[in-house]
Amino acid sequence: MFPAHGTPDGGDTAWMLVAFALVLLMTPALALFYGGMVRSKSVLNMMMMCLTSIPIVWIVWVTFGYSLVFGEDHGGLIGDLTSFAGLEHLYGNGGGHGTPLVGKIPAILFVAFQAGFAMVTVALIAGAVADRMRFASWIIFATAWSVLVYLPVAHWVFSAPGLTAADGGWIVSHLRAIDFAGGTAVEINSGASALVLALIIGRRRGWPKDPMRPHNLPYVMLGAGLLWFGWFGFNAGSALAADGSAALIAVNTLGAGAASMVAWLVVEQIRHGHPTSFGAASGVVAGLVAITPSCSAVTPVGALAVGVAAGAISCMAIELKFRWRYDDSLDVVGVHFVSGVVGTLMIGLVGSGSAPSGVDGLFYGGGIDQLWRQAVAVIAVMAYAMAVTALLAVAIDRIIGLRADRQHEADGIDDGQHAESAYDFHFLK
Repeated sequence: MFPAHGTPDGGDTAWMLVAFALVLLMTPALALFYGGMVRSKSVLNMMMMCLTSIPIVWIVWVTFGYSLVFGEDHGGLIGDLTSFAGLEHLYGNGGGHGTPLVGKIPAILFVAFQAGFAMVTVALIAGAVADRMRFASWIIFATAWSVLVYLPVAHWVFSAPGLTAADGGWIVSHLRAIDFAGGTAVEINSGASALVLALIIGRRRGWPKDPMRPHNLPYVMLGAGLLWFGWFGFNAGSALAADGSAALIAVNTLGAGAASMVAWLVVEQIRHGHPTSFGAASGVVAGLVAITPSCSAVTPVGALAVGVAAGAISCMAIELKFRWRYDDSLDVVGVHFVSGVVGTLMIGLVGSGSAPSGVDGLFYGGGIDQLWRQAVAVIAVMAYAMAVTALLAVAIDRIIGLRADRQHEADGIDDGQHAESAYDFHFLK
């Protein structure tokens, strides 16, 4: 009988309830992180774009999304639509056979935990089109993207054999690339899509000539701190148990974020003469992004190496948008895409057989076998995400338009799209 039925483990279930809450926290934390980065006249719109990913994804997830990701596999490409539509067979007492389980936790809890991954993935894309996208167009895009891009890629990466079905997606089952918590499905997927969407919608008016500085750096730092907190659930929760693997993964998550922040600040000091609070927050997030796929594959020292590489490379990568003239407003490409690639490929370099994934990378005597598998996963997810996102964006642009009115952009997209403003300054007049 699939899923298996029985009595959930109390300790594992308690931990996963906490992990689920931590993962759900990450989307509001991202709203705060992104909201502080934009100008004061755009903060509400940015936070709305992030927060609306929660209901969009949940409705899709409950009705058919979970089934397409974790249902019976079809050729390694997609799950079966009817396996768990409406979350059937995932709750109740299983006709007297006990609680439906994934591992040792209730299956319905696994459903909720995985939904949090999809929510924050959709929200990440919003940062690349800050200040200039119509809210209605965003809702349509986010819904379509979650179905056509996220669901297939999540099946490729997350539907491991034995976890939910006898066979899983092609990346995890056939290619045997390692992506423990979503470096490809979450970070590379959203980052590549964000780049395409930013290119199609065009640059902000006045960019890069006009300064468009973050309006509230304390928001940015607080958002980064909450993301770091939530990331322990994101990564360690993916072990689906309160055990030694989860403990090591939590330690690696802490180490990579810390090392990346230091590396980013060092690069800033060398290149620009000042370590900044904005850089510290961005560095933390870059390290967390990079350790997401690799947290089960590296030692604590390896996690430091992953963090240093991500912080230094991403710090330099965010400047490419000025050279190549693409307006990635909040550095989704420079941080999430680049660090996602770094973390995924670093498994092939510093992966250790002593870690839970049990695979040696090049520097541990494993040769290039795991490295080429990681590279294929990166290229495949990037190509698919970019192609489908381009088709979606062009279609929406031609039907209703992607971009907000010129006057809305000039006056403030908060007022133009939502008839609100974040701050009431009338008393100063």
